[in-house]
Amino acid sequence: MTRSTHAAIADERNADVEIYINGEFFPRDEAKISVFDSGFLVGDGIWEGIRLHNDQFAFLDRHLDRLFAASKAVDIAIGTRTDIEAALRATVEHNDMHDDVHVRLMITRGNKKTPSQHPSNVIGGPNMVIIAEHKRADPNVTTDGISLFTATVRRPPPDTLDQRLNCHSKLHEVIALIQATKAGADEALMLDPTGAVATCNATNFFVVRKGALWTSTGHYNLHGITRAVVLEQARASGIETHEAPFSLTDVYAADEAFVTGTFGALTPVYEVDGRSIGDGSGLGPVGTELARLYRSAVDSDVQARHVAAS
Repeated sequence: MTRSTHAAIADERNADVEIYINGEFFPRDEAKISVFDSGFLVGDGIWEGIRLHNDQFAFLDRHLDRLFAASKAVDIAIGTRTDIEAALRATVEHNDMHDDVHVRLMITRGNKKTPSQHPSNVIGGPNMVIIAEHKRADPNVTTDGISLFTATVRRPPPDTLDQRLNCHSKLHEVIALIQATKAGADEALMLDPTGAVATCNATNFFVVRKGALWTSTGHYNLHGITRAVVLEQARASGIETHEAPFSLTDVYAADEAFVTGTFGALTPVYEVDGRSIGDGSGLGPVGTELARLYRSAVDSDVQARHVAAS
């Protein structure tokens, strides 16, 4: 994989991982969904990316809250929380997985009897796929960071495609990423319709200015689980935080910048549009402290789940 926030260390065990599809397991090369699946036809589906730490899914309740909110918004009946958790647990147990595992849970409206948008053409119920992989973030990216390029593609407003939905319709993000990589950067920074900074193509964006933490309003980006935990930890530790509009001018003059995501946690940003951020050498003091606080929050959540399960 090229340099990105999803760059992972190669793990040969993934060749033998079996994929969950609607209650059954299939070898990686045999895992298939119909060409009439709603997700394939029109991007009609929702998903979550979840980390398995020390035999527990970190922040699982938050992920399920977001998943079920999305299922209500797009009107896909996905069963119960118990059903989803059981499927996730079955997947990692079937593959004998315990730690440093990234799980992609995807649910589509189901198979259509003919290619179309209309939900009435669905035959049967939703399709659920779970791909679990042994995945550790590339330490070079975690330490050195990434460069960003501001794409011309804007994040749409909630009345066009609500960016709080973790849905399969990601083409605008892919186009933004293509622009960025063709410009020589690692990933894309995206603006909202007003011209303020919104988010990145696949992660949430933060800057530090004079010791204060800034991120966007949240109206034009996915409400990331890592984003929320970082904000909570910052406030609890007395770091001044702002969820407010700010511009590229503010970004270029920032002391620190980093992005957050379930897979990479906190990843430093050393350059935006050719401008070095801070001294361009990894996480600064605020980002370093927040990375420590985030790891502690993960450990606490995992430990609480162990206690609840015992």
